[in-house]
Amino acid sequence: MDQDYVCEDYGTETHWTRIRVTAPLGRLDELTSIMSMVSNNLQIEDYSDIDLKSCYGDLIDESILNADKTVASVSVYLPDGTDLAKTLEFLQDRLALAGISSNPELSGVDEEDWANAWRQYYKPIKIGEKLVIVPAWEKYEPKEGELIVRMDPGMAFGTGNHETTRLVIRLLEDYVKPGFRVLDVGCGSGILAICASRLGAGECLACDIDPTAVRVAKENVRDSGLTNIECFQSDLLRGVDDSKPFDLITANIVADIIIRMTPDVGRYMHKDTVLLASGIITPRADDVISAMEAHGFKILARLEENDWCALAIKKK
Repeated sequence: MDQDYVCEDYGTETHWTRIRVTAPLGRLDELTSIMSMVSNNLQIEDYSDIDLKSCYGDLIDESILNADKTVASVSVYLPDGTDLAKTLEFLQDRLALAGISSNPELSGVDEEDWANAWRQYYKPIKIGEKLVIVPAWEKYEPKEGELIVRMDPGMAFGTGNHETTRLVIRLLEDYVKPGFRVLDVGCGSGILAICASRLGAGECLACDIDPTAVRVAKENVRDSGLTNIECFQSDLLRGVDDSKPFDLITANIVADIIIRMTPDVGRYMHKDTVLLASGIITPRADDVISAMEAHGFKILARLEENDWCALAIKKK
């Protein structure tokens, strides 16, 4: 099936290409799962919860107020050198299989514009009882008992501001023990591995399918001064050695991808290993739980914030 693609030429300064797909609001979770198979550099546009009657309505951009609330869009950002034809073919096939009818839009984005524009909104945030996520460029004096995690997420996901990240960090405080061997699948900026290390983990492995995320994670680990974290590229668990089980595994991804890794993750766990799964939109939580229980796991804890859910999971 032929599709029309919109491509804007931004000249030689363009370092990234954005692919944007729009779908009915009810298909947002599926669309996000599909787009995350291409890259973790995601941008989600969902204006359905904008309160038009709010007294602050006059502070909201008119284009947002007038946006179609029945649809949502997900964009991925791909670096120069990416095989766009192959990527578009992959997305077209996946969207067709899911029954999502949409025409991807392509545009060029300058890396500096995209990577730096949001920094003014990224401020220190305390999560749980101990951890405080502090932007690398911000000054912060820790209070007694606080553990500081300095981050510059750059082009990768993971600032601590999103509900999915906050939920899994709260669970990390409950389940990380001194000396633990930790694996973070889909590490993004490396924030979870760094948090685990700050909480006393002995060895942390952090992997991501996106080479940009791995690069950013390595930079954050280096800047943190931690020496017990290894970052590497892997498609979920495919590049992870299963000869020695982990004490704790984190996966802040999306429901469909967590379900996809369910049959394999047990090989990396001993009887007391805990898996922390996040990035699950609440309506899909039961699907994840059913898949886990069908493969011999039980749910230890469930945390929710807004429309997101995180689970602590263990072998039965």
